Amino acid sequence: MPCLNYFLKPPSHWEIKHIDEGQEEIDFNQEADLVGITFHTPSANYVYEIAAEFRKRGIPVVMGGPHVSLLPDEAEKHADAIFIGEAEDTWIEFLTDFENKRFKKRYEQKHPSSLTNLPMARKDLFHRRDHSGGIMFATRGCPNQCEFCALAVMYHCKFRKRPVEEVAREYGSFNGKVIIFWDDNLAADLQYAKELFRALVPYRKWWSSQTSIHAGWNDDLLELAAKSGCKQLFLGLESVSQISLDNANKSFNKVKDYYKIIKKIHSYGISVQVGIIFGFDEDDKSIFGKTISFLEAAGVQNATFNMLTPYPGTPLFKRLEDEGRILTYDWSKYNGRRDVVFKPKNMTCEELLEGFNWVNSQFYSLKSIGKRLSKSTAGLWWTLPLNLSYYFSYKLYGPNE
Repeated sequence: MPCLNYFLKPPSHWEIKHIDEGQEEIDFNQEADLVGITFHTPSANYVYEIAAEFRKRGIPVVMGGPHVSLLPDEAEKHADAIFIGEAEDTWIEFLTDFENKRFKKRYEQKHPSSLTNLPMARKDLFHRRDHSGGIMFATRGCPNQCEFCALAVMYHCKFRKRPVEEVAREYGSFNGKVIIFWDDNLAADLQYAKELFRALVPYRKWWSSQTSIHAGWNDDLLELAAKSGCKQLFLGLESVSQISLDNANKSFNKVKDYYKIIKKIHSYGISVQVGIIFGFDEDDKSIFGKTISFLEAAGVQNATFNMLTPYPGTPLFKRLEDEGRILTYDWSKYNGRRDVVFKPKNMTCEELLEGFNWVNSQFYSLKSIGKRLSKSTAGLWWTLPLNLSYYFSYKLYGPNE
């Protein structure tokens, strides 16, 4: 949807309108000098349609974001200018060029952006008034190189950190009580994370974020996280099959340690949400039952399930394409939840989709909710209502909405 990343600050004489289609429809006849869109792969076809509507009306459209960086030649056909990679520097360059009516077709920032002195989020542009009081980031990228992940391609495995005092200042600037750190791996640098959590303590807010399982071994880190207001950590477990993890270049995840790590995180009053992917080459139909059994026994409060999706530009996509196993190049099907876009090895496409749907309905069944949440009281006051909302949503609409 048309938007400008909040950290790409235009000159003060520019007026910005942010469109959130969850709250309002796009008015294609609105007056605008420029439309900027950032998007990921599943939205690509839809975004190209949006861009065509604005360009048809003589309004130039520029594009950036993950899909553009992964497939710039494709995106360039649908935009007046594109941004490859990070854009803190090239965005300012483009705006100057645009005002002088001499902008280029392609802007590529080949060096990592500095994360120092970034402007704070434009809170006046926020539309939603939901459970979160603010969304921000402290770090960018991830040092790992998982085969299926686009981050390693986009950021060249570079992990960078904003100055702690600047993060704390922005954190404290939100009026709301609940903050979401939209980081890919917040605790990749344990010493930095500890310093950050110490700086967050005085604000007495609640927060959640994503990190690798390494964070779950460190008592000092977890104690500081809890003291600073951490209520939930998202862990990318990905699979309960060690061979699947090893072959996906994520062997640093050790399935034998999962129980201990989750139990330790719970002991600090922090709930756990996990990310699980189905469809690795080593997965057969038994993976679905094994996953549910583990999640219930471990008392995981929430989970996000996806089917393996080979995003273009990733090592996984290249391997599956070389093996002739990519089934479609319709990017709208690369959603991870409704469509299987490659040929699995040890089950059919139909079996993968059926198993994925079964896991969702089983995990958020009343029986499973009772089993899981009885294992730990961490965050029970809000994880129980959340689980029940998923239960009723799946009863009404199914797991694919």
